[in-house]
Amino acid sequence: MAFVILLVTGVYVAQFYAPVPEDANQSVRDLVTDVWLGGFARGLHYWAAQAMFVLALLHLLRVFFHASYKKPREGNWVVGSAMFLLTFLAVFTGTVLKWDQEGFEALIHNLDVAELLGGAGAWFTSELTDRVPILLRLYSAHVVIIPGLILLLFVWHALLVKRHRISPHPEIPVPEEEVPEPFTAHLQRVAALGLVLLGLLSLLGVLLPPVVGPTPVDGIEVTRPLWMFWWFFPMEEWFGVASIIYVIAGVFGLVFLVPFLDRSPKRRWRERKLALGAAGLLLLALAATTIQVWINNPKGH
Repeated sequence: MAFVILLVTGVYVAQFYAPVPEDANQSVRDLVTDVWLGGFARGLHYWAAQAMFVLALLHLLRVFFHASYKKPREGNWVVGSAMFLLTFLAVFTGTVLKWDQEGFEALIHNLDVAELLGGAGAWFTSELTDRVPILLRLYSAHVVIIPGLILLLFVWHALLVKRHRISPHPEIPVPEEEVPEPFTAHLQRVAALGLVLLGLLSLLGVLLPPVVGPTPVDGIEVTRPLWMFWWFFPMEEWFGVASIIYVIAGVFGLVFLVPFLDRSPKRRWRERKLALGAAGLLLLALAATTIQVWINNPKGH
């Protein structure tokens, strides 16, 4: 439902956005001040993106806690993890598109990391072509490539769920003659909760609208990124730019490998102390870094 809200608001916002460096920031300002419902649409889009990220993360954690990624559902975990990574990239590209100081600094970090990757990072640099600005290429990724991939993976995800059925709760025995719930019942719950979500996000969009920072100035670094990037934000300062690559690749790599690292058939959490302990330590480390950024870097988003 968050994804649907993002698609609808994104189509509307895109009608007034100019994806070129000279006009991008001002077009966002004009959207907020001069376009009917423009500020509301942008605020709803902003909060729906965060809701999608949080809900996807909670879903992954729930699946991990109940060990629903185990045979025969390893493939669905990998597909879901890919969707989560794409959501992360969608938020990043959306941050850059504002083309304010925060978005510009995010792009500079992207370019620094891409340069270290050599040829593998060429797509993420301005060296790929001198005819199309990198902002325009990130825009195409944000509105076409990433949403298209998420949609395709979602269909694949749903087909795998249909094939293997919803994983039963590990603490609840499955009846011998279980009558499957009609799919329409699931849709009714989704629709009801989706309306609640829409109402909450609309309220946030009105009461806490996203700000638009000033036109960027090259050569300075004064902003703090959106909260979901805090877990690797200080790595450059501590260990250098290359550490950002290792941390992001390491964390998402571990997420993708979960069903292949935990091959035990046991699903009850009491019998999976090693897996839950390792996951707990990783989450604790990420949370500690996030809190450290929140406390020691007072410049808000």
